[in-house]
Amino acid sequence: MRFASLLWLAIVGATVLGAVGCASVSEPMTAIRDAITPSSGTATAAPARSAAPAVSEAPVNPAAQRAFDDASSALRSGRTEEAERAFKALAQANPELGGPHANLGVIYRKAGKLAEAAAELEQAVRLNPRQPIFFNQLGVTYRQQGQFEKARDAYQKAIGLDAGYGPATLNLGILYDLYLGDAPRALELYSRYLALSPNADPTVTKWVADLKNRKPGPITVGRKEKA
Repeated sequence: MRFASLLWLAIVGATVLGAVGCASVSEPMTAIRDAITPSSGTATAAPARSAAPAVSEAPVNPAAQRAFDDASSALRSGRTEEAERAFKALAQANPELGGPHANLGVIYRKAGKLAEAAAELEQAVRLNPRQPIFFNQLGVTYRQQGQFEKARDAYQKAIGLDAGYGPATLNLGILYDLYLGDAPRALELYSRYLALSPNADPTVTKWVADLKNRKPGPITVGRKEKA
């Protein structure tokens, strides 16, 4: 298995099962994993979505594999400080890889350390600019910082890498809906997200209906991003 795939599985567990991601809408873990895990040189596509670009990474060495397994286990078990130390060590020992920085970014965001989270995720996308999930995580972090234009750009980069990547499409829709005040664009993105979803999503379907019937006035912030 390739190193980028291994490193990202830890972050998938944290974002899908933990409190970082969407409180209202969840995505199957396999759909997230398939978006970024290379198989025989190409990325595996989940049903009803386009394939993500293949990402070439060096094979993992046994020592790094063990370090990853320990960090991943610590993160899944809620031993966040231990996982943080392990991912820092991985980043120092493997400075060419973006995965450790991405994991650190999500850990920091969960802890409310938004500046540190953004810095780690910015490093992740610099080292590996072909991972849509990294850009999506960066977009979520920027949005939480109130940097809406940067969040928009990060989501758009994720979608540019994989037009079928649902979380970034949904998150961009939420951004336009609640923070940028562009209801037509939000409706377009919500509808695109529903078209990408293998199964009907009743929550987002309700958002579409609400948006179509919305009257002018204050908007209640009740949407959560998909991380």
